[in-house]
Amino acid sequence: MGQYDVAIIGAGPAGMTAAIYAARANLKVLLLDKLAPGGQVVNTYEIQNYTGMGTINGAELAIKMFEHTQELEVDFDYGTVNAIQSKGNMKKLICEEGQSIEAMAVIIATGTKPRMLGVPGELNFAGATISWCAICDGPHYRNKKVIVIGGGNSAVEEAIYLASLAEEVTVVTLFNLTADLIACDKLRALPNVKVYEYYDILEFLGTDKFAGLRAKSTKTGEELTVQGDGAFEYIGLKPTAEAFNELGILNQYGYIETDAFMATKVPGIYGAGDITSKYLRQVITACSDGAIAAQSVAKYIEKQSRGGD
Repeated sequence: MGQYDVAIIGAGPAGMTAAIYAARANLKVLLLDKLAPGGQVVNTYEIQNYTGMGTINGAELAIKMFEHTQELEVDFDYGTVNAIQSKGNMKKLICEEGQSIEAMAVIIATGTKPRMLGVPGELNFAGATISWCAICDGPHYRNKKVIVIGGGNSAVEEAIYLASLAEEVTVVTLFNLTADLIACDKLRALPNVKVYEYYDILEFLGTDKFAGLRAKSTKTGEELTVQGDGAFEYIGLKPTAEAFNELGILNQYGYIETDAFMATKVPGIYGAGDITSKYLRQVITACSDGAIAAQSVAKYIEKQSRGGD
């Protein structure tokens, strides 16, 4: 596929912002992703805290970001990177599809993926009637009963969206609702929503067809059976950096450790976005990481071209 100044792995907000800043620094950029551009933001019905956008659909924001990269003629391709090798001053990306890519620097912005509960019955329905994307699968539950598992921002916001479609939404969370207070109040005020706090999910019910779940109160020990036609899980995220474990840049939780310049301990390799060890994982902070990483790459490449002085 040729040689680039910088290869960016992951086309979410962090990767796309890095691509924009790198292109504006006159670098030859390759943006890679195994899926369509956008990352997790594509699966978000509404984003209300991205500065200057008010309320915007996640997929719409992703499209705007990608269009911006294409206005700057950033190369985009599909690919899954299995390893990064150092080759002198160059980095070699080994892809699952058999291709290899060379670049002077790499920005890893592979993001995260949803966690699963790991309880009986989950794998029977995963990807079908158990989903992690309300905007993708919510319309299937119009005038039906749906369960949302989790109490954070994603769970509450998506439960509000699902309540506009479903006959009934039941929220079950291991702790209390921890989302923004405004969102929690909005959810609790909806007439077709029930909230069960401090319940541990024991199993999903149903053999051939999803029937609901069984949970147990962590306070009283009381068991609860919730009937439903499908469920959505929002119980946190897992880093997707397994392919880079041999580089020695991950912390004990599997996230990439970077400094203030988004640099890892390996010269020429940078991290950006949700995949990095950080305090706040939001679209706006991912974009910030991408901008910093690209500026750092530009300075790194300039230094390399001067012979590393």
